Amino acid sequence: MDESGGRGEPRSGNDESAERHAGAPARAADPTPADEQPTDGRRFTSEQHDDAPEAGPATTPPDGPEDDSAADQDPGAAEGDRPSLRKPGPTGDSETGQNAGAAPSPDPGAPDRRQQPSTPDPNSRTEPAAPGTGDRPLAHSADGKGPAPQRPPEPRGGLLMGRPFGVPVYVAPSWFLVAALITWVFGGQLERVLPELGAARYLVSLFFAVAFYASVLVHELAHTVAALRFKLPVRRIQLQFFGGVSEIEKEAETPGREFVLAFVGPLLSLLLAGVFYLAMQIVDPGTVPGVLLAGLMISNLIVAAFNLLPGLPLDGGRMLRAVVWKITGKPMTGTVAAAWVGRALAVCVLIGLPLLTQSGALGSDAVDNVGMDTVLDALLAAILAAIIWTGAGNSLRMARLREHLPELRARALTRRAVPVETHTPLSEALRRANTAGARALVVVDADGKPLSLVREAAIVGVPEHRRPWVAVSGLAQDLTDGMRVSAELSGEELLDALRATPATEYLVVEETGEIYGVLSAADVERAFVKAMARPS
Repeated sequence: MDESGGRGEPRSGNDESAERHAGAPARAADPTPADEQPTDGRRFTSEQHDDAPEAGPATTPPDGPEDDSAADQDPGAAEGDRPSLRKPGPTGDSETGQNAGAAPSPDPGAPDRRQQPSTPDPNSRTEPAAPGTGDRPLAHSADGKGPAPQRPPEPRGGLLMGRPFGVPVYVAPSWFLVAALITWVFGGQLERVLPELGAARYLVSLFFAVAFYASVLVHELAHTVAALRFKLPVRRIQLQFFGGVSEIEKEAETPGREFVLAFVGPLLSLLLAGVFYLAMQIVDPGTVPGVLLAGLMISNLIVAAFNLLPGLPLDGGRMLRAVVWKITGKPMTGTVAAAWVGRALAVCVLIGLPLLTQSGALGSDAVDNVGMDTVLDALLAAILAAIIWTGAGNSLRMARLREHLPELRARALTRRAVPVETHTPLSEALRRANTAGARALVVVDADGKPLSLVREAAIVGVPEHRRPWVAVSGLAQDLTDGMRVSAELSGEELLDALRATPATEYLVVEETGEIYGVLSAADVERAFVKAMARPS
């Protein structure tokens, strides 16, 4: 069976105004004692973060600030603890509405994030709220600065066979099981048609299995070429149990393109069937080439006909989705209709395929008793029905995800930040943030140019009694190009930007280059989970 998956959806463009700030302001000068504060990570007291690593041994503060090593200042967690921002794949991730952290609430009346540092007060020891929950910190290097962000590794899906058109093609381990099954079944048929082959018939059968999946690969390459033609990124092609999958990372922007993208696969299978039929005309049908060509012609006809069935996740389901989308103007309506038709199709396959086989309607002899062939037919029907039913359900979940993606807006999720210079003591930087109602710190040079971001996890790991002696530069991560994101990003574009450069914090800038604030990956993760938990 062939599936062609896709992710993403055209953005809706109904962004909120720039004045809406979803990052809740920090509590300023909370009179509640530190040991009675809520343990929600809103303060930088290490006692409230049981999961935070212990700081280095406390030492008697000298007369002036000391140059602590980052190993004492910035205990971090492993890189793998970073919140995931992965978008679900074409088959869809399971839904979850549990453990969904509350997204930051709107704060229209909050002061501008581009706060200037207030006048230092050396006698003040007021600590501000932390810029977030402080859980799952980044790992850190010996110099106190986080590791350079690395692009996530390319997803694998089995044995890499090549990169046609720059798209990796993988053969899943399940393919070898199917190849063995095809070799065994087709070898039994060859024994009746060409008994003189003997044991060599299994070599011919294995060649047929490989040639059949080469035809499936051509089918998938048709989807890939069409997607690339429409400037849609293709993640990979995977040959697996009962067919292949082209993982297209975005949906087509119009129903017409969606229809073409889905139809080209079955069309290529029909063309291959025609090529094999023409080749049969020049060979003897009673020979090995004649039998192989006949088998490949029939198998490609079956692949084309099966994929044209009008139910998701099959290509025919995507074509039906495009038609309903065109009629109603709503892609979600098309997805719902095609998915439920797919579920009905799964029930028909589960019940109808064994009945058709047993009655002889598919070309075999009718049987009155239950034998091994009947059991195998029922098992095959159950597997196909399960694949179709699951794919239809995943398509519904993916549509729900795409419907909520526009709710993720960088401008709405950004935390207010205050600029501090490199040698500013941590305690003074936190006092300024508390005064401004900010929840993040940006290290700038003398001209106000941003250099790095002070990591929330690193702040939590520094005990309060050492904060006057620790410079913010020792807790900061240098800014890279990928860590600067536009305040106008939303939905899929925002997730793509964050996935391209994994980090825990990002500098959000206006189109003019001005600092808007700091975006925490944890805030995006919580907002994403909360949006998915809400009904459509």
